[in-house]
Amino acid sequence: MCSESDDNINPLRIAVLVKQIPALEGISLDKNGRLVREGVELEMNPYCRRAVAQGVKLARAGKGHCTVFTMGPPAARDVLKEALAWGADTGVLLNDPAFAGADTLATAHTLAEAIRQRGPFDLILLGRNSLDADTGQVGPELAELLGLPFLGPARKLEHTANALKLRCEHDDGWMEASVSLPAVVSAAERLCAPCKVPREKWSSNLDDHISTLNAAALGKGPWGSAGSPTRVGDSRTIPVERSPVMLNGLIDEQVKAVVHLLEARGVFAEPSHVALSEVPAKQAGEQTVVVLLEPGQHRPNQECCGTAALLAAEIGAEVTAFVAEKMSPGTLGGWGIDRAIHLHGSDVDEDIAHAVSDWAQSHQPWAIIAPSTQWGRIVASRIAARLQAGLTGDAIALEVREGRLVAWKPAFAGMLAVEILCTSPVQMATVRPGALPLLQPRKATARIVEQRIAADSRISIHRRTQNDEIDALANARTVIGVGMGVPPDEYDELEELQEVLGAELAATRKVTDRGWQPRSRQIGITGRAIAPQLYLALGLSGKFTHSAGIRNAATVLAVNTDEEAPIFEFADIGMVADWREVIGPLAEALAEVLPPQPGLENS
Repeated sequence: MCSESDDNINPLRIAVLVKQIPALEGISLDKNGRLVREGVELEMNPYCRRAVAQGVKLARAGKGHCTVFTMGPPAARDVLKEALAWGADTGVLLNDPAFAGADTLATAHTLAEAIRQRGPFDLILLGRNSLDADTGQVGPELAELLGLPFLGPARKLEHTANALKLRCEHDDGWMEASVSLPAVVSAAERLCAPCKVPREKWSSNLDDHISTLNAAALGKGPWGSAGSPTRVGDSRTIPVERSPVMLNGLIDEQVKAVVHLLEARGVFAEPSHVALSEVPAKQAGEQTVVVLLEPGQHRPNQECCGTAALLAAEIGAEVTAFVAEKMSPGTLGGWGIDRAIHLHGSDVDEDIAHAVSDWAQSHQPWAIIAPSTQWGRIVASRIAARLQAGLTGDAIALEVREGRLVAWKPAFAGMLAVEILCTSPVQMATVRPGALPLLQPRKATARIVEQRIAADSRISIHRRTQNDEIDALANARTVIGVGMGVPPDEYDELEELQEVLGAELAATRKVTDRGWQPRSRQIGITGRAIAPQLYLALGLSGKFTHSAGIRNAATVLAVNTDEEAPIFEFADIGMVADWREVIGPLAEALAEVLPPQPGLENS
């Protein structure tokens, strides 16, 4: 919203950054596992649509000006035309073969120079992330390069005088903050109605409002792949071969068959654990692997620490953690940390990033690893921009090859895993929660160093609230997904089955849109991807936008009365039945073959 009655509000000069991406529902792989690009429709990234709509709204409310930027081939003019048709004033296309192959940092450099040339701007808006890459790095990297504060993703935004008040949507809750302008802000999916104008309603003179900038206009660079501190290596498909066994008929017979099939698939087998006991604590050495620990998020932190310890053991390095909360030396040492630097004095992402960057500039760590949470993405991105370091976002596996870090990250809704390597001295990666193994702790004590940091950010944090556990779904061996066919007043009917399975509850986008489940429980392209041993889909149709988030589930059991429901195409076992008739008998049958599960902390 915008406080239009405030006479002291100056007209806003707004820049909006948009990206053209393939329409994800049209993506497929050929028989050789290569991405089929020919004939795939291109569209504006869905998150960018919110940024455009909000930018136009704010500009109109204060008689300001909204300029939309995109970087890409000539065809990318289409996303600018759609933004102009929605009400933006001007568009800028960054187009040059020299821009090809840009990673997020090179993209941020290009956009930063264009913004300097076409600015100044009071507010820079962009989507929370891009659905084809899912990094969320460009915004905070751009902010760091321009020396601006960054906040997001914003679910509510109010312009008052020369500042913004925001309610930001985080992985497990909310943050209410204010920031002085100029600033960079990312838009959440539900910030406002999206910019969407059918092509047939675009006027014929939109090209007159679009200008083009090439590499020569921006300066000597380097741009594109030449200016990118990461490079793409091999790619591999993430195969998902599901041949659904469809069940019909009497409920008791279906349930009996389901239990047999689940047992045969090994769904209930106990997972194996890797121990850290053989990785002894190290004293200070020439090399170190750094881990950034997010306050309050112990499970993702522990995953990162354990993997960092294994990587450090391969290269003969120690592990250094930066922590922004009090933690015991025994806990940190058990997770694989040799030395911890406790930062205090500010809890703002920007201040933490600057403190770590200053330390890294003098110590030159081998790598910096952080959880791929909202906090981790912002802090790591700012550090990467400050160090000019390569950063792989949302990695699902890390390894050492010839003394260098190799990170694997998913792309195109999880259809591919791509190998990313850093060419910079300091290598960086954020890691998807739940993707790395949770290692059994060792017996060790970390050395802790206290460091006070300056509170220099222009961001004021007023309140943080938590409405969920960030790692609940990432760590769950069993997840029950509910759609609109399961009304919220009937959720308590699922409790017996949840208890038997030790299952967490997840939901479709429509469910979270209505506030029936927290946003952190949303599964799909615009939500989260999960990889449980069992995903039980109840009362949901299972369109691609949702089912893309369960590609990595070991087994998918779907229950739906409609035998033509799309979810059955993504399932291993399908029950054509009413979920209400299934859950009671299924809970009883599973209770006979499963040991009692621990109490549910997050139900």
